[in-house]
Amino acid sequence: MATISAQSLAGHLTFLASDLLEGRGTPSRGLDVAATYIAAQFQRAGLAPVGDDGYFQTADWVPRRRGATEPESTPPKVRNVIGLLRGSDKKLADTYILITAHYDHLGIKVDAPDGADRIFNGANDDGSGVVSVIELASVLASMPKAPKRSLVFMAYYGEELGLVGSRYYADHPIFPLAQTVANINLEQVGRNDDSENPGPGVATVTGIDYSDVGAILRKAGELQGIRVYKHETNSDAFFSRSDNRPLADRGVPAHSFATSFQFPDWHKLGDHADQIDYVNMEKVNRALAHAILMIATDAREPQWNASQPKADRYRTAREAARDRAPGAKD
Repeated sequence: MATISAQSLAGHLTFLASDLLEGRGTPSRGLDVAATYIAAQFQRAGLAPVGDDGYFQTADWVPRRRGATEPESTPPKVRNVIGLLRGSDKKLADTYILITAHYDHLGIKVDAPDGADRIFNGANDDGSGVVSVIELASVLASMPKAPKRSLVFMAYYGEELGLVGSRYYADHPIFPLAQTVANINLEQVGRNDDSENPGPGVATVTGIDYSDVGAILRKAGELQGIRVYKHETNSDAFFSRSDNRPLADRGVPAHSFATSFQFPDWHKLGDHADQIDYVNMEKVNRALAHAILMIATDAREPQWNASQPKADRYRTAREAARDRAPGAKD
């Protein structure tokens, strides 16, 4: 974990959140450039390509005019970017932990005055999560021996338009959801100037007490000097508002991890790479790496919390997924 580097994180994010990528709207040229960059970093880390096109899981994006029944034009190759670190344990290698973030943002502000900033760079939302996925992939893939469970690193398109990329993966999973034991989704992990809880060394989790994953993240945070807490309002409210939701709906213990739920430049033009606290982000990434390894090396997989009524629907979905899985007992 000592190789996790603030400098490395800054290098990746300076590019992904640059004006060159034009705000990474879905679909756009900038989004395609970002996808290619992420895939190259997965390849550099030594992850296996597992999509239908190398590291890409492709889907058609069909724009429509209001009231139209036919596409306006030939639909463009929106893509989730996916790489696999195969587990080392003969039995547990066929179980999977998903480490995810969305790489899209809001694109270009078309009505900006001449000469004004027009690009929604999305450095914290969610460039910070994407570069953390890249960094974690690089570090964990460089271990002398792979973790017991398999790790799937994934960057989604289209979160800003309604969790589109994560919903697509949940509908077309590359790895069986019944064998996917957890999803840690990274959302806004680079800034710590939230008005409610400013300062470094703090992080939060959506639905933190819905499953064992929240407690694991809390313990890992303690070991790395990060206090992981439950926001009494937003922890539950934001559970359904990020890319963990489609996996949770299918029964996977899935949560989003963040350093803040909102921040001064959220969905504004000022969300730039120079606003990120990279030193704190390095500590956050070390905590995340520790949590991933805790899950990946434990023979017991995370469970939904039976004493939390808000988790009932997800626990029921988990049971249904297991009942439908090949080889399930009648």
